[in-house]
Amino acid sequence: MSEPITLRRFLTRHAEPGGLDPNLIFLIEDIASACRVIGNRLRNAAFEGNHGLAGDTNVQGEDQKKLDVIADEVFARICESSPRLAALVSEEREDAVWLKEPEGGDYLLFYDPLDGSSNIDVNLSVGSIFSICTVGADGDRDVLKAGRAQMCSGYAIYGPTMMLVLTVGSGVYGFSCEYGTGDFRLTHPRMTIPAETSEFAINASRYRLWDAPVRQYVDECLAGATGPRGRDFNMRWTASMVAEVHRILTRGGVFLYPADDGNRTAGGKLRLLYEASPMALLVEQAGGAATDGQTRILDIAPTGHHQRVPVILGSADEVTRLTDYHTTGATPAHS
Repeated sequence: MSEPITLRRFLTRHAEPGGLDPNLIFLIEDIASACRVIGNRLRNAAFEGNHGLAGDTNVQGEDQKKLDVIADEVFARICESSPRLAALVSEEREDAVWLKEPEGGDYLLFYDPLDGSSNIDVNLSVGSIFSICTVGADGDRDVLKAGRAQMCSGYAIYGPTMMLVLTVGSGVYGFSCEYGTGDFRLTHPRMTIPAETSEFAINASRYRLWDAPVRQYVDECLAGATGPRGRDFNMRWTASMVAEVHRILTRGGVFLYPADDGNRTAGGKLRLLYEASPMALLVEQAGGAATDGQTRILDIAPTGHHQRVPVILGSADEVTRLTDYHTTGATPAHS
């Protein structure tokens, strides 16, 4: 059995016909290096005194974990030397950080350096999310790009195996980090999401805050085989978007963080540019769907760096059903 190919070989030989821009390959490799360092810092956090809060809040008004700050610094330090990278847009920074005078075709890197950091102290999976877009031909400083403009998106998941999962616009591929060498090797080619599923993920503690379409959907799933869906469903929730999406890419499912009475004023919970859009691109490339309940996430025009949106993504049939509930209120026939 041949050894799985490395990330570099994949990027140079197994991407789109005609190949990728070498500068994009360099940037993706820098991202992989940053994720490798973050994974190591997570493993050693207890020995380095890096558990717990940093004592500050980020631009979101959220308490920062020490490792949130460390992960953000690692991303910036490793990626900022990439020759065509013009700007960094991070969850942990109020404004875009410009690294050079932008030229047409330069790259913009959007990232959530440590998603699900509330799970760190209880030793559950967390991750990093990233997305790459390009500067317009006129060299403008506009970083408010709709999701459909992304050239690449992906995430690292720091679990029993550290993995990097990404798309460059031609399918979704998963690379496992080989213990010892640190190489990311292709172990999950052409990850796909089945159209049908019997698994959903939502924070059920917010039931009282949900809108009627979400309550209807969850009630029907919980009714099981004797209910209107005619089959049993499993419910999951890990409080880490990376972990939820990774499970969906591995075996199917649907993930919901909808608008509700507790987050509606803010626009939702998850950030569009560096959480919802990158994950929506991955999910669509794997055959799934992603909406805010009514609109395809990749079509949403951002209005601010840290804009929040509702998110429903995963197996296409379930996302379509939920979108129908939101847009028409109609109850489909039994499955």
